[in-house]
Amino acid sequence: MNQIRSQSGRSPGPTGAGRRIYDLLRAQIADGTLSQGGRMPSTRALAIELGVSRTTITAAYEQLVAEGFLVTSMGRAARVAAPLAASAPPTSHNTSRNRPPPLLSEFGRCVAGLTLPGLPPVEPVAIDFRYGAVASRDFPSLAWRRAYQAEMLHQPRSICYIAPEGDDALRRAVQGYLARARGLSCDAGQVVVVHGSQQAIDLCARLLLGPEDTFVFEDPGYLMARRCFEATGARLLATPVDEHGLNTAHLPTDSRVRLAYVTPSHQFPLGGVLPVGRRMELLQWAQRRQAWIVEDDYDGEFRYGQRPIDALRSIDVDDRVIYIGTFSKTLSPQLRLGYLVLPADLVSVFRQTKQLADRHAPVLDQRVLASLIDSGVYERHVRRVRRENEQRRAVLLDAVARHLGANACITGTAAGLHAVLWLLGLRSEDEPALVAACRGEDVGVYPVSPLFAKPSSGPGTRPAGMIMGYAGLTQQEIERGIRILAAVVGRWHS
Repeated sequence: MNQIRSQSGRSPGPTGAGRRIYDLLRAQIADGTLSQGGRMPSTRALAIELGVSRTTITAAYEQLVAEGFLVTSMGRAARVAAPLAASAPPTSHNTSRNRPPPLLSEFGRCVAGLTLPGLPPVEPVAIDFRYGAVASRDFPSLAWRRAYQAEMLHQPRSICYIAPEGDDALRRAVQGYLARARGLSCDAGQVVVVHGSQQAIDLCARLLLGPEDTFVFEDPGYLMARRCFEATGARLLATPVDEHGLNTAHLPTDSRVRLAYVTPSHQFPLGGVLPVGRRMELLQWAQRRQAWIVEDDYDGEFRYGQRPIDALRSIDVDDRVIYIGTFSKTLSPQLRLGYLVLPADLVSVFRQTKQLADRHAPVLDQRVLASLIDSGVYERHVRRVRRENEQRRAVLLDAVARHLGANACITGTAAGLHAVLWLLGLRSEDEPALVAACRGEDVGVYPVSPLFAKPSSGPGTRPAGMIMGYAGLTQQEIERGIRILAAVVGRWHS
């Protein structure tokens, strides 16, 4: 007990001392200092020895008894439980050093073998062209707060789980919004509310693909979606895109194709808009192959100079398209709310799988969002943010033309919240060095090459490309960031 006395001391209050005594006794039981079956000091004796109250010692003993480390009986001193081999916590030594690799499911083994995009660097940069970021000042804080407070006043008498497909009010609001904004007619029963588009993609992968299947994927395309599908063990069929989006002439005839993932309204990342002829070819291909089409409409609200393109699902007569929408780009990626519009045959199994995954998305946030859509506030907000981002886009295009000139071209600017900047004097192999050099100047840029499933056919065959997200920046930051990038690129040419 001398070790306990020397480490616990007299300075902490009863709560602090009690926790420290509990931790030390537990550690000494685990490492064998207090032997199995050995008698423990009485609470009175240990309290006197350590200079703390008997109540403090009693609380520590009671916690150890509750966890099975000590045993007590009427009229007898507490003893260390025996045996402890199965219940003792690991010691401070690294016991995993000699263990064999963990046994994982086939899904687990697939995930373990994947390379996922890195998290944002710990040290932020002053000007970050990260795609997916939106400006915090664009969020409708006042309207959200008012709606939130109103919903809080209407809370039910009891709080319980809701249906896994989401709140009825939000699903009806989404149904109306899609009819007005995306030309998409559906029943509210086909809508399933999810934690953003990433969960929607994951549900599609788990339910529609297996190790014996293959899937069509745009090349280049959204890496996190590709990884979700690959995690099922299914085989990737990378299908090239051009300035119009997915090249349907390259659609495969493989009988094991079960799914095609597309971004027809604004191809990610290159920005093409799939023309109606190709849309019809894609739908006919899916009907012949009895394959599903996953339409990721990640930023379809943002089209400049004309109204947004209607969703692919709006012309789907065979009910083969699974539509994914999100509020991450219009409101906030931290909100974690999105939705699926499902073919009738898939509604039941998606609802059940959503229930197994996480029950449902946060109810209060769903109801707040539903009230904003029903009141017209949300759509007015989208129109305002569209104007803001159109101005940011114009500044980006002007800055690239002035500072980079003939050394660069920029594509995919007709819609969305990002563009791809091609640096014509640099090679794709130069992208990592360019990213590092810009970060050294406090500017964040992001390479396009990791989004290609198939590498370029040889060194220097594709110029260096950067995905330039602009929705999270001010016009002044965009101007300054491009000026710094141009100076970094200029060093390569000098």
